[in-house]
Amino acid sequence: MRGTVCAETTHNTAIFELKAPVESAVLSGGFVSSLPARRRQLSVFLRNRQSGTYNLQYKMSRIRLLPETVASQVAAGEVVERPASVVKELIENSIDAGARKIDVIIRRGGISQVRVIDDGCGMDRDDALLSLERHATSKIRSAADLQAVATLGFRGEALPSIASVSRFRLTTREADAIAGTEIIVNGGKLETVRDGGEAPGTQVEVRSLFYNLPARRKFLRSENTESRNIEHQLHLQAIGHPQIGFSLLRDDRMLFQLPAAATLSDRIRDLYGVELLQRLVEITDTASPGTRLGGFIGQAGVSRQTRTQQLVFVNGRAIESSLITAGIREGYHTALMKGQYPITFLFLELDPAGVDVNVHPAKREVRFRDPNGVREAIVRCIQQTLEGGRAAWQEKFRAPGGSPVVSGKAVPDLTLRPDIAAPKESHRELPHLTPRATDRVVAGANIAGVVDPSPASVKHDSHQQQFQIIGVLSKLYVLMENADGLVLVDQHAAHERVLFEELRRRMEEQGVPTQKLLLPQTFDVPPRDADWIERNLSVLQRMGIGIESFGPDTFKIDSVPSFLNVSDPVQFMRKVIDDLKSTGNSTSAMRLGEEMIATTVCRHAVKANDPLRYPEVEKLIRDLLDCDLPYCCPHGRPTMIQISLAELEKKFGRKI
Repeated sequence: MRGTVCAETTHNTAIFELKAPVESAVLSGGFVSSLPARRRQLSVFLRNRQSGTYNLQYKMSRIRLLPETVASQVAAGEVVERPASVVKELIENSIDAGARKIDVIIRRGGISQVRVIDDGCGMDRDDALLSLERHATSKIRSAADLQAVATLGFRGEALPSIASVSRFRLTTREADAIAGTEIIVNGGKLETVRDGGEAPGTQVEVRSLFYNLPARRKFLRSENTESRNIEHQLHLQAIGHPQIGFSLLRDDRMLFQLPAAATLSDRIRDLYGVELLQRLVEITDTASPGTRLGGFIGQAGVSRQTRTQQLVFVNGRAIESSLITAGIREGYHTALMKGQYPITFLFLELDPAGVDVNVHPAKREVRFRDPNGVREAIVRCIQQTLEGGRAAWQEKFRAPGGSPVVSGKAVPDLTLRPDIAAPKESHRELPHLTPRATDRVVAGANIAGVVDPSPASVKHDSHQQQFQIIGVLSKLYVLMENADGLVLVDQHAAHERVLFEELRRRMEEQGVPTQKLLLPQTFDVPPRDADWIERNLSVLQRMGIGIESFGPDTFKIDSVPSFLNVSDPVQFMRKVIDDLKSTGNSTSAMRLGEEMIATTVCRHAVKANDPLRYPEVEKLIRDLLDCDLPYCCPHGRPTMIQISLAELEKKFGRKI
């Protein structure tokens, strides 16, 4: 008979008293099965085999389960980094709840108070209480739902994490309910649950953030910095969801109040002003399977020194992705100066099953099922958008009267003002316009090893020119007049673009002239790089690089492009591999040589202080407008700018 066991436990000792005889083995086995799993050793000392008191000693494990409060605070550290994180999570919940208006109130940078008010669907009392339990959510039901998350939130961690590190108050009410629910939580401990009389929707108030975690609180930045982070978060959400109205009240001062906008352009105008909107180009969506792109990007040459205005949204979620950043950079390519970042408001719509948002606790990062397809879609979309904006760009520099159409492209006309006579001084002839028979030129660049252009490749038109050339300033800037005011053209940048595109086109069509090495060289690469080289041997050979396999993970290089100054072929090849691996499958085979091409044409293009004849200026402008990207030189500098009549009138005080 085992009898009844009465236990009294201290730190390492359990005292049991039995009313009947018991065997040691029975006692030992029964006690072991009743102990928590974390106790791994047990020594049983039996004083009396018949009946009496038994002293059992066990050894505690080094691994223990954390208390629920501590576990919640640990989880909060992954989700709640600063007040801006609180705002982000609460706004995402409001958007998922169908809110059409969201108001945010903060004090002392959100450290003292964050209050988010929405007019969403609200919750009943049971749902409100469940929302404060960890991993309680209405967004997903099973593991299969994680494969296609269509909402901004889904983990069920935000509210309990926030409540565990603050003084938390939740008030919610459904639209058809007589009374709402008010819940107060302090440091993760539920204190009050009662009826509330707020308007339909949900209000969440977070006070004294990190009051119970002094170590975390001291790492917060200044109030101004935290306020700026919150404001940035509001901007992201407002851009990502223009159909929702937003307002931000900081220390009783209204920072901005955005009504629901009909279009994205209206929201951009409300947040960033008309001037920025006028310098953006609406994205031309391309037929990409499974990927739809929209939004706005900056015109060629419009850039910033940081990525602060490079905003990317995937299915309405603001994200950070090195893959997309590389795709944007590749799409702009020569339309952007080095060290500069484009302005983008880029929206990607994908099948939720094609993107994994369950990667980062704060949901800032995502993974794509087809990353190369997404990247190529972005590159192609940006390139076509910039090229498609050429007609609008030409219209910006329009002249009075209609513009003729040459080869399907609207070309603004040029004409010499009758009252402007060509200078009598000697002029330097553009090699692009009047090549010498002794020179082997391509679009004016005297580059050895490149064949002369055929007559059929040079475009001519006989239309009367209507752009009025006023003159040339400082032997560098061509001054022209059109209907909107004054147009200035940098003759060096314009000629660089013309030469660059012509040389690149010819080298892609006819191949790259190569130069044999005196002694072929071999080099070893890691296995992944070796696999990449074997799959791209044809691309490398089209670039003028003579390379072939020379054993396992070893390659031999015996020739390089003749127009490149390569002192160390092995080091050059390693750089080629790194650069090409960062580009996409649709990248031009000449992409790696374009930097060298840009440097070469810079040396051969017309320079400052090089006087040009007016017929040469006319043809230079026509050739520029016929380029794929006439907006800027290969280095990203603008080729042509407009000074409107309105701006001139302001300068002279004619307008205020």
